[in-house]
Amino acid sequence: MKKDIEIEQIRPMDIEKRSFEIITEELGDRAALLAPGTELIVKRCIHTSADFDYAENLYFSEGCVERALAAIREGASIVTDTQMAKSGINKKVLERYGGEVLCFMSDEDVAAEAKKRGVTRAVISMEKAAALDRPLIFAIGNAPTALIHVSRLIEEGRLEPELVIGVPVGFVNVVASKELIIGTEAPCIVARGRKGGSNIAACICNALLYMLTDNRGY
Repeated sequence: MKKDIEIEQIRPMDIEKRSFEIITEELGDRAALLAPGTELIVKRCIHTSADFDYAENLYFSEGCVERALAAIREGASIVTDTQMAKSGINKKVLERYGGEVLCFMSDEDVAAEAKKRGVTRAVISMEKAAALDRPLIFAIGNAPTALIHVSRLIEEGRLEPELVIGVPVGFVNVVASKELIIGTEAPCIVARGRKGGSNIAACICNALLYMLTDNRGY
């Protein structure tokens, strides 16, 4: 190892805490510009991605964080558009409040209906979720078609989500799908632009859960 490379000596259990200290330091004065109640969510997105653009591109509708926290307390479930996002969400914390994480993308009935209608499984998954009789938070990190269909279901009065997390990543219809959600009256957290991903969707969910449990709040 080269002598001019400095390695910070830190205990494994302190790595995450130290990461948040670095994030806070590098955010500097920008942290003061964040909307009240959103700082932990923004920092967790930066922690997950090492991308400080999330300090500027995350959009929060008015009162969305408070509504989401109240919904989780009352047993809301989280619907994702990928198994990856589902696997990244802290299910044990959600289960304390009576909620669960759901992803219908791999369901046989979803695949069959999507093939029959000539649409994506994401579309059918969102319809299946909308038919559930329970409070729901949608965490969309991959499929713009899922986000577009959620916006359509909202506009048609078939869905009243407690929160829509709209952070699909990519190029085709990604930016437009996010702006559609912002244009609805639904409470939402959206990563404007092309950036996002299933990992960002999961980390926003976890940030909300940790805000409730006061766990790893940094």
